[in-house]
Amino acid sequence: MQAVNTPDTALPEARKPFLNPQITSYFIAGGIAGAASRTVVSPLERLKIIQQVQPQSMEGQYKGVWASLTRMWREEGVKGLMRGNGINCLRIVPYSAVQFTTYEQLKKYFTNYGATPLDTPTRLTAGALAGITSVCATYPLDLVRSRLSIATASIPLPASSPPANSMPSQPSLTSAYHTASVSRPAVHAFGPQELTMWGMTLRVVRKEGGVRALYRGIMATATGVAPYVGINFAAYEALRGVITPPGKSSAPRKLLCGALAGSISQTLTYPFDVLRRKMQVTGMDALGVKYSGALDALQRILKTEGPRGLYRGLWPNLLKVAPSIATSFFTYELVKELLGAA
Repeated sequence: MQAVNTPDTALPEARKPFLNPQITSYFIAGGIAGAASRTVVSPLERLKIIQQVQPQSMEGQYKGVWASLTRMWREEGVKGLMRGNGINCLRIVPYSAVQFTTYEQLKKYFTNYGATPLDTPTRLTAGALAGITSVCATYPLDLVRSRLSIATASIPLPASSPPANSMPSQPSLTSAYHTASVSRPAVHAFGPQELTMWGMTLRVVRKEGGVRALYRGIMATATGVAPYVGINFAAYEALRGVITPPGKSSAPRKLLCGALAGSISQTLTYPFDVLRRKMQVTGMDALGVKYSGALDALQRILKTEGPRGLYRGLWPNLLKVAPSIATSFFTYELVKELLGAA
C-alpha cells in the first residue's frame, strides 16, 4: 500500500535540507540585488572612500560632490568613475547573497518557523547577525576594493623637504602613482600590475604582514555593520507596513521604503564606516598615516579633526545610499518573486 503523508509523518519544515530551492532563490536574488545596487552608485561610492581617507591637510582636493565627480571624469574618464566597481561587484554579490539568505533563515529560526510573531527586536537581531556573517565571508575583497578606489585618486601626498637643486612644482592631478613622484621616492608608487584585484591583494600580503593584513579593520567593520544591517532590515520592513499597505505596493513606494531605510541606518552608523576605511588603508605609505588599531584611529581623528572627522564623506554617502538600498531591496524582492520564493 502506498504511504500517505500525514501531519505526523510529513517532514517538518525545520528539518528540510539546508540547500533547498527556496534558499537557493534567496541566494541568487540577494547576489543580483547587490550587484545592481552598487553599480548604479559606483562613482559616489568611490568619491566617499576618497573623502574619508584623504589627509586633512589636503581635504579641499576632493570637496563638493559635483566638482569631485567632474574631476574624476576629467582626469580618468568613465574608467575613473567606475574604478573599483569590478571588485566591488565581485565582493557584493556573495556579500549580499549571504546577507539576505542568512536574514531570511534567521527570521524563520527566531520565530520557530512562523509559530511566534516577527517583532522589531527579532528583525534587528536577525539583521545584525546576517551583517556580521556576510562581512566575515567577504572582508578581504572589501579591503582590496578600498585600496583600488583610492590608488589612482589624485590626492597630493605629504611632501618631504625637496632637494636644494629641485624646482618647485605643483602636484600633478593625474593619479596617485604620478603624484607620488612629486614628493616621495618611486618605491612608494603603485605600478600598473598593482592596480588590479590580484596585484593589490599580493601587495598587501607581501608588504603589510601577510594574509592577516587582509583583515585589518574587520572588528571596526563588524561593529558598525551589525547595527547598520539590523536597523536597515528593521526600518525597511516597518516602513513597508506604513508606505505600502495592501493595494498600494507600487514600485515607487517600494523604492521609497528602501531609500528611507538606508538613509536612516547609514546616518546612525556612519562613524564606524569611516573607521573601517581608515584601518583598511593605514598600510598605504602614500597617505602618510598609520594607526595601531581602531581605537587609536578614533582617538587621533577626534584629536585632529574633532567629531566632524567621523562624518567626512557623509553627504556623497547619503546621495549614494538612498538609490543603492532602494535598488537592492526592490531588485531582491523582484527576483525572489520571479524565482517563486516566498
